[in-house]
Amino acid sequence: MQKQHASEAGNGSSTTQAPEDKAPKEAVAGSQPDPRAIMQIGLGFMSSRVLQVAVGLELFTVLGDGSMTAEQLGDALELHPRGTYDFFDTLVALKLLDRDGDGAEGRYKNTPSTAVFLDKKSPQYIGSMLEMVNAKLYNDWSNLEAGLKTGQPQTRKGGSVYDELGSTSDSLARYLDAIDSIQAGNFLQFAAKFDPQGYKTVTDAGCGSALFAVIVGRQHPQLSFNAFDLPSVTPETQRRIDAASMTDRVTVHSGDFFVDDLPKADVVFMGQVLHNWNLEKKLVLIRKAYDALPAGGAFVVIENVLDDARRENTVGLLVSLLMILEFGDGFDFTGEEFKGWCSKVGFRRFDTIPLGGPSSALVAYK
Repeated sequence: MQKQHASEAGNGSSTTQAPEDKAPKEAVAGSQPDPRAIMQIGLGFMSSRVLQVAVGLELFTVLGDGSMTAEQLGDALELHPRGTYDFFDTLVALKLLDRDGDGAEGRYKNTPSTAVFLDKKSPQYIGSMLEMVNAKLYNDWSNLEAGLKTGQPQTRKGGSVYDELGSTSDSLARYLDAIDSIQAGNFLQFAAKFDPQGYKTVTDAGCGSALFAVIVGRQHPQLSFNAFDLPSVTPETQRRIDAASMTDRVTVHSGDFFVDDLPKADVVFMGQVLHNWNLEKKLVLIRKAYDALPAGGAFVVIENVLDDARRENTVGLLVSLLMILEFGDGFDFTGEEFKGWCSKVGFRRFDTIPLGGPSSALVAYK
């Protein structure tokens, strides 16, 4: 199925990717190939681990808006002195810390970016995703070869990722925080770019924390929302809706979207849902969305949409590989593939809303 999927990618509108989403270009020194790009990728896990461990230690939160010497910061993080200078100076070289001065008197501080995105006190904190990478995904990727050879999930023995997440409220909360840290920027951009066109109701299928309803609802106060997810998820969904003071505009529904009908609405939304599943299940969900919409209604998905030639969106392709590890037969897809599947179900008009980086919103109108 994957081989056929790749060969079906055709010409059409492509999603423009930010430069950081691309693999390093091959460098040429004189007439000889240069190995630096290969080595950068091959050793990239080292830099990744330094960042993951720094986030796990809450290094950027400890620094906050202040500065510390290596000895002070090492003591605060309870680190052995052997590694402190190497660790902190590596973060400086990676542009993840600034340092005023050198040697024992040098003082380390956050960069403008790490102060905004990696300090837990910041409302724009995205470290939850890196915490999940550190705790789970890093080890999962060690099974990639087995996943490629077997086509089977590699992250658990029996059950699904959702069974695992629902096992404890703490694991579910951490997972939702990680997903929200990825999606918050996408939802903000979507809220600014999407024209509700007189729509009044939205169903978020696979809503998680209902962050989509909170962000889009604040931008468009005329909208009300149905938040639909599994019974193991919706108590946490309701708690977060209440905390956001959106209880009067968001109604929580528990169910299984492969079994139950979706709540009727003018717009049906799915955020990084379709890529979890094989083509057969993707089509079931697209049909469920179609049936829940009135004529003129919109089906919106936000995904790491692959460019139609499957050459540019490195993040999207890596996430598609992750779907092998998590689900076995799930995969990410191009805008043209989405259009083809939706056309089979009955949708007739389509739009693409770029959201920056690897993500786009694909819209199919009934």
